[in-house]
This record gives sequence, structure tokens and C-alpha cells, in this order.
Amino acid sequence: MKYPTLYSFRRCPYAMRARLALAASGIKTELREVVLKDKPAELVAVSPKATVPVLQTETGRVIDESIDIMRWALDKRDPLNWYQTLDRRQQIQCDELIANNDGDFKYYLDRYKYADRYPEHPESYYREQGEKTLQNLESLLEENGCLLSEKWTMADIALLPFVRQFALVDKDWFNTAPYPLVRDWLNHFLQSELFASVMTKYEQWHADQPQILFP
Repeated sequence: MKYPTLYSFRRCPYAMRARLALAASGIKTELREVVLKDKPAELVAVSPKATVPVLQTETGRVIDESIDIMRWALDKRDPLNWYQTLDRRQQIQCDELIANNDGDFKYYLDRYKYADRYPEHPESYYREQGEKTLQNLESLLEENGCLLSEKWTMADIALLPFVRQFALVDKDWFNTAPYPLVRDWLNHFLQSELFASVMTKYEQWHADQPQILFP
């Protein structure tokens, strides 16, 4: 039987969100764990930009944007109601949250993580810029329980891997920062069976190794 193929890297937040959607959908996929410094020729062949995640469907279609992979999976099967049940207002809000996350928040997250590479500003400046997103998330969580409703949706799952990275830069600061609902929301995610299921460690993929099916 032929399965979709996912090229992934365990710690990459973009790849993480793709794995989360595939796991939630229950769509069986061949997982190929990539080492970013030693990318396989097969990945470059299907997607010349050679970034992860890349999904090649069983029909040969190549999807090389993480959000598009999430939508592909959840369009096919959405048993947890992360995507298909969003109303028009929620869809717009979801898109806005993802655009901010993948734009401004990711920009400052990278500089916060590697502040020594960006000496134009101190680390605290980059953190403060990232906090603008945390402040918005705190307000949404206070209003809804999760970002768009009382339960996780695609918006939560698309953003949580990046907030996880932000929290890990300075855990002592994050644990005392004025965002208790963001902390609880993130901790619930980190302690979930779903998160554990997508964080299994795999060896670097090689063409001659046995097929690994996920989830």
C-alpha cells in the first residue's frame, strides 16, 4: 500500500504542527526524519527549497508549507473538530493569528533565541516585541478558554510549537511572566498524549531503511 510521505525534523515547529495535524487526523504517513545539515537527495528532488516539512501525497502532489499540510490533513479527516467546524469569523481570526505568528512573532523569536547574532538590540528588546503576541494570546485565552473557543482548534495547534520555543529561551523568566493563562495553555499541550505522540525520536532517514509509519 502506498502512503503519503512526510519529510520532517523533530524539533522544527513547522514540522511539529504538520505532524500534529496528521496525528489528529489519523492519516497514515511514511515519516522520514531529516538531518538539516545532511538533507537527502529525495527531499531536494521533490521540493527544491528543501525545507521541512514537505508532504508528498500518495498521488504525487507535493505540499511544502506547514499550514497547507495541516489544511490538507484536516480537510480529509477532522475527528477533533479543529478546522472543519470553524465559522467564518473563526476562520478569519485563525488566519490572522497564524499570519502574526509566522510573521512578526517568528521574526522576534529568532532574534530572542539568538540575540548574540543580532547585536543591534539587547535580548530584552526582542523578548518585549514577542510579548506583544503573548499579550494578545493571554486576552484570547481569558475570553475563550483556548484561542478561538473552549477547545483547541487549528489556531492553537499552529501556534503552540512556537510559543514552546519562546518559553524555552529563558524558562525562569517565562515561569514568572504575567501570562498565567498562556503558561497553563502551553503546559496542557506539553503534557498531552498528542504532543508525546509526535515527539518520538527517530534516526536519520536513509533510503535503504525500513518504512516508518506515523502516527
